[in-house]
Amino acid sequence: MIKEKTISQSDQNIEGLRKAGNIVAKVLWEMINALKPGMTTMKLDEIAGKYLHKFNANSAPRLEGFPGNTCISVNEIIAHGIPNKRILRCGDKINIDVSAEHNGYFGDVAYTVILGEQGHRTNKLLDCAKRATLTAVKMSIAGTPVNQIAQAIENEARNDGYTIIKNLCSHGVGKSLHAFPHNIINYYDPDETLVLEAGMVIAWEPYLSTCAIRALEADDEWNLTTHNHSEVAQFEHTVLVTDDKPEILTII
Repeated sequence: MIKEKTISQSDQNIEGLRKAGNIVAKVLWEMINALKPGMTTMKLDEIAGKYLHKFNANSAPRLEGFPGNTCISVNEIIAHGIPNKRILRCGDKINIDVSAEHNGYFGDVAYTVILGEQGHRTNKLLDCAKRATLTAVKMSIAGTPVNQIAQAIENEARNDGYTIIKNLCSHGVGKSLHAFPHNIINYYDPDETLVLEAGMVIAWEPYLSTCAIRALEADDEWNLTTHNHSEVAQFEHTVLVTDDKPEILTII
């Protein structure tokens, strides 16, 4: 079996990934800034489409057959939410996941908010989910075992009384949205032997829940929920693994 290689650290590749990451970050923040009660998720997705076009980028979900520019997941839908005519209301928990291709390179970023009238809010679960992602980002240094990072993610969740959705994984990013290393689990597995190498690009996206451990298909082939509609939060950043200080690619 031939081992799949990480993307090479050529200046061209790194700049391509930086540009793609910057674009998805900009689109995400334009969406968050536009988000308000009374709008539909379809309207919010149209805003994403406008900015993707402005930046000469292609929606990665659409490239995979998804019926929207971005995934917008509301309340009981925890991932892969299809933009539709659902009207957003104060108190809704909204996860926006933006992934795109630009000149052959991909970026992936996500953020969860609780919709407010005058501004978006957070809660203990969202704060913990954000810390878990940033913990993984900070630990993304060459030579670090992946299961050590996964254990740190799991510890963040457990310390606050939360669970990890075990069948939703982090993943590599590069010249495809899901590149090597594939399917990085966000909880400790003693049999996981992968060690981070300089040049790997990882999209860390642990999903934390109040009590669920698995995502389930909802009413179609895309929407994901849980068996009990428990609360779930997710934050995502794409990071370049280096020998000393990880570089977050999805930041503006």
